[in-house]
This record gives sequence, structure tokens and C-alpha cells, in this order.
Amino acid sequence: MGFTRAELDSYRDRTVPDLLPRPLRLLFVGINPGLWTAATGAHFARPGNRFYPALHRAGITDTLIDAARGYEDSDLAQLTGRGIGISNVCPRATARADELTREELREGAQRLDRLVRRERPAVVAVLGITAYRAAFDRPKATTGPQESPWPDTQLFVAPNPSGLNAHSSLDDLAAAYGEIARAAGVLPPGAR
Repeated sequence: MGFTRAELDSYRDRTVPDLLPRPLRLLFVGINPGLWTAATGAHFARPGNRFYPALHRAGITDTLIDAARGYEDSDLAQLTGRGIGISNVCPRATARADELTREELREGAQRLDRLVRRERPAVVAVLGITAYRAAFDRPKATTGPQESPWPDTQLFVAPNPSGLNAHSSLDDLAAAYGEIARAAGVLPPGAR
């Protein structure tokens, strides 16, 4: 399945529903949906995005999810059966995250705050340090565990899995996501 540039552009500014299983143990939070994600309705769907390869390499999923055509029932079962949810700081789909304004990121942080207080996941993992710094007004934050504003919810910041993020390898992403999954109880302590 492929899309023309015009087809993808027609999905600009659309939203993608959050994936929120019950119970919600681990909430991965992207910056915002890309156009491919908006077109398919599956988070991190763009070919070349390393989110699902990193989950698989970390042992979080049993098989490699290919969301480029949307989710299969088995894909959703792997995620929801483990209590893994997916949301975004900003719900508006764009071609690139740098199209978002600082105000949108700050509003997104408020939206995320409401979501986390309502859903109460054990762990929230924001994927993207630059967006986290801007959205949560933490200009000196580094990746890893953060001081959480939510009672009983741990907060982590991890590298963004976009293929545009050349700073982190697939192994780096898998290691970070594995640590987060262990904190959430999705992976047992000492796994990989």
C-alpha cells in the first residue's frame, strides 16, 4: 500500500484515536501523528518508523508489527493484551513534527495531563526529548526517568522512533523501550 503526496496531504490536520486498553499499564506518547498514520489509523505507521521494530527487538511484542497498512487484529491483540496504549502530545496530523507550534505543544501537555489523570497508567513514556522540553517547559530535561506530576504514574522520556531521528539507533531505542516496559511490568525484571 502506498500513498501519493496528494493523498497524504489530504490527511493533514486529521486526528487518530488513542489506543487505550484496559487495564492500561504503559502509555507510549508520540509527538503527533504523521500523515501516513492519519491515513491508516495506525500509530507510528509510516514505513521506516522504528517504533515497532524497537518493541520487537526489546521483546515487548512477540512478532514484528507492520502498521503501514493499518493494524491487523493480531497486532492490536499484542499491544492491548499487554496493556500497551498509544497517544500523542498533539493530536493534529502533520508531515513533520516541526510544523507544530510551541503553543500546540503546551496545549498538548495539558491534554496529556487530563488523559493520564483519567486513565491512570503505571508508566507514561514520551517519545521525543525536544517536544517534551517544549511541551512541559523542561528545557534542560534529558532522556530517562523524569519527576512525574501524576501520583502512582512513572514518567519517562525516550528517543523518538522516527527515521528522521539519526541520533538513536534501533538498538538504542530497544534498550530504552525495554527499560520502560520493565518499569511498567510489561516485561519481567531482567528481561533482555
